[in-house]
Amino acid sequence: MARIDYYKLLGVDKNASESDIKKAYRKLARKYHPDLNPNNPEAEKKFKEINEANEVLSDPENRKKYDQHGDDWKHADEFEKARQRQAQQQGQRGQQQASGDYSDFFESMFGGGSRRSDSVRFRGQDYNAELQLELKDVFTTHKRTLTVNGKNIRLTIPAGVKNGQVIKIKGQGGEGLNNGPKGDLYIHFSIENHSKFKLDRDNLYTTVDLDLYVAVLGGEITVDTFDGKVKLTVKPETQNGTKVKLKGKGFPVYKEEGKFGDLYITYNLVIPTQLTEKERELFNELSKLRAL
Repeated sequence: MARIDYYKLLGVDKNASESDIKKAYRKLARKYHPDLNPNNPEAEKKFKEINEANEVLSDPENRKKYDQHGDDWKHADEFEKARQRQAQQQGQRGQQQASGDYSDFFESMFGGGSRRSDSVRFRGQDYNAELQLELKDVFTTHKRTLTVNGKNIRLTIPAGVKNGQVIKIKGQGGEGLNNGPKGDLYIHFSIENHSKFKLDRDNLYTTVDLDLYVAVLGGEITVDTFDGKVKLTVKPETQNGTKVKLKGKGFPVYKEEGKFGDLYITYNLVIPTQLTEKERELFNELSKLRAL
């Protein structure tokens, strides 16, 4: 049967690892992306083909079916069930006919004369797409357009979505066969964090430098949160490494509108340098007082 060589499309060996496939796909996707090749039908066609190849080869189960059945991989399960039903119905005609050549059966299902092939409905192929975002992009719910197989899909990205999370968009996959239902679209989120905040679940963590004098005497400082600045009161005699919690100043909780994690701040005491003679004298006096 005719085959589309997905491995050749991505420029990888048949024994390529999942990592190799992912790297090859990303490189080609950037090269042929419609945004970088406006009004270029050849680039758009190539982009669609490499997306299709990635969707199949990046899924271990689909890749196994493709290696075995080629172009017909997405109908392998349905055909196997249909073959088993046909074998049961033909059992009385003899075991030999029921267990006939497997490839001949597939050929008949693709228009080789079987009247049943026109009546069997098959669900469309599921699509997989990766969406790369910055942490700041998912702090608020927003809309974004994603191009999958040459089709623009308008998505609502919920606040608080996490790195590695997968969201299913029903009915946005491939077309079904014989009026079968469409497949689904699975969005895999890859979220990079270039902020000064560390995210753990819904809580944020950061370090704030604290002036020695404020640490000793107490006072008010302004600190950064993920969505703005707030004033914070520092208690007198605050020690280095002291942690404070700002309730509700963390990251939004996924699909729980208005609910946020907490922000944890660790104070880093900053010792003054390049002291003047007068400052040294005062520190010496303080040292003598503490020694009494």
